[in-house]
Amino acid sequence: MRESRRRIAAVTPHFIHLRLHSEYSIQDGIVRLDDAVARAAEDGMPALALTDLSNVFGLVKFYQAARSRGLKPIVGCDVWVTNAQDRDKPHRALLLCQNRSGYLRLCDLLTRAFRTNQHRSRAEISKDWFQESGTEGLIALSGARFGDVGTALLAGNITSAGLLARGWAELFPQRFYLEVQRAGHSEDEPHLQRAVRLAANLRLPVVATHPVQFVAPEEFKAHEARVCISQGYILANQRRPRLFTADQYLKTQTEMAQLFADLPGALVNSVEIAKRCNFDLELGKSKLPLFPTPDGQGLDDYLREQAVAGLAVRLQALHPDEQQRAAEAPRYRERLDLELDTIIKMGFPGYFLIVADFINWAKRHGVPVGPGRGSGAGSLVAYSLGITDLDPLRYDLLFERFLNPERVSMPDFDIDFCQDGRDRVIEYVRQKYGADSVSQIATFGTMAAKAVVRDVGRVLDLPYNFCDQLAKLIPFHPGKLITLKAAREMEPLLAEREKNEEEVRELLELAGRLEGMTRNVGMHAGGVLIAPGKLTDFCPLYSAEGADNVVSQFDKDDVEAVGLVKFDFLGLTTLTVLDWTLRFIKRLDPASELKLEEIPLDDAPAYRIFSSANATAVFQFESRGMRDLLRKRGLTASRTSSRSWRSIDPARWS
Repeated sequence: MRESRRRIAAVTPHFIHLRLHSEYSIQDGIVRLDDAVARAAEDGMPALALTDLSNVFGLVKFYQAARSRGLKPIVGCDVWVTNAQDRDKPHRALLLCQNRSGYLRLCDLLTRAFRTNQHRSRAEISKDWFQESGTEGLIALSGARFGDVGTALLAGNITSAGLLARGWAELFPQRFYLEVQRAGHSEDEPHLQRAVRLAANLRLPVVATHPVQFVAPEEFKAHEARVCISQGYILANQRRPRLFTADQYLKTQTEMAQLFADLPGALVNSVEIAKRCNFDLELGKSKLPLFPTPDGQGLDDYLREQAVAGLAVRLQALHPDEQQRAAEAPRYRERLDLELDTIIKMGFPGYFLIVADFINWAKRHGVPVGPGRGSGAGSLVAYSLGITDLDPLRYDLLFERFLNPERVSMPDFDIDFCQDGRDRVIEYVRQKYGADSVSQIATFGTMAAKAVVRDVGRVLDLPYNFCDQLAKLIPFHPGKLITLKAAREMEPLLAEREKNEEEVRELLELAGRLEGMTRNVGMHAGGVLIAPGKLTDFCPLYSAEGADNVVSQFDKDDVEAVGLVKFDFLGLTTLTVLDWTLRFIKRLDPASELKLEEIPLDDAPAYRIFSSANATAVFQFESRGMRDLLRKRGLTASRTSSRSWRSIDPARWS
């Protein structure tokens, strides 16, 4: 970061953008982060801020993109501030992080806003919170005409504006700036003139900002279409709110210098603020939660102790005959020691112990758990600890596919729980590690080709059937992302209609600008975070209004980038059905002791059912492709007279 500071000093920039809404503002921005960073770098800006509306969803991606281009990333947020007099007319303020302390405060503020102070889907911050928790590490900008000071100035309440400005200056000593803009709004100039006079009277600094909503001037119509999609308006509706102007693109330093030629000090202050913001985001270092061991025993020793004890239990079940068990034990112990040495050397004993703890809790409390799948099934340590129920040595499964010292990455078990009991296991984890340390993970839905064509067609007020016909021309291939560009190449009729019909050209041009952009926030199907302390020490949390579920504001890739560890708690309906089946059998025959793990894996009638492709509702075998493969394998096996179904090793029968 010192390098970034030196660069700002060396190039003497005229202006640095401190206010930018990306596509992650969801409602009103269409800035793609890579495009913004590239444009700023081309203009010679040494720094750039990302200040999305009420969230930091894109922070990690922005930070990585900026650093990769040699720009200093400035982290902040455009926040809603509760208006106690009228909840339907909240104010705005811009908060920028000077350092890690400021970032942690911002995380706490945003989390508190989403969890306790939402109004009409707006997560609002109360000014009282600044008094309660302090503001160290944060710089505050007044929000221009949208802030409480700006609102009072435009209403002619100069005295009230002065009192509000003094209040902010007391909350943020030497860190509060009156913000002025010239973004094409009729109220910008009256606000600017009054704000400058107020600043002179109160001896407060003034800073010029530019509210960036899109990167290039020609993207204004696409931005308006995005806003209409979010708000449910038609683009041509003359009565819809016009909240943005065509000037709100990412202007160059030269353009901003011309725009504020009469107020050069306000431009200089944008650079000074950038110099004051020096937050480093630690990336790439995993931070596992602390697993409590008895009597303070070390994790390495405790893992080894538990694995050795667990292997003894497994061998007892695998080889009831003592003599045979004694003959087999050495190769199992050799493999176990090899795996333990690797796990300990890579620093992951805590991960294995945490996973084993909640899986075994689930088994003890009647929550069905899958036997294990994926590369994790190749671990004998996992089998010994009860994480998996598949003997990897019997099927020659490789541990190195799961963990390899030459390719250091976090282990990742895919763990299946009964759909009905999954939430009970997550609640157990919350109680064990603390509710503030556990959450689920955000996902971001995007505007895919078919959906964006329909959405843009609606805001252009085109007939539904017209848009539906175009959308249906976009090919559908399961598991493959088809873009509008690819659709034109794959479907000649779509390209022909674009060439011959003006309405189709306009629709596809607008749709192409919005395609792939973030549309909504969701929740990861199985990912659960367990942090070593409060989650807000890493990222803020998000919750939809009225919802009980709390998720991280970073997606799965970004939480892992900042060091949080994701544990997969996958809810599998198949396990629920199997559990119901066992209960039903028990009701029919109370003496039944049937257990899934004791059902033989070389049952000939079962393989005959598979060979007929009768695999509906069988997990991972029900797709059309798998059923076709089953038919082919079954046909081949039936033609081979020298092999019987009972001779087929299930681990190799695929």
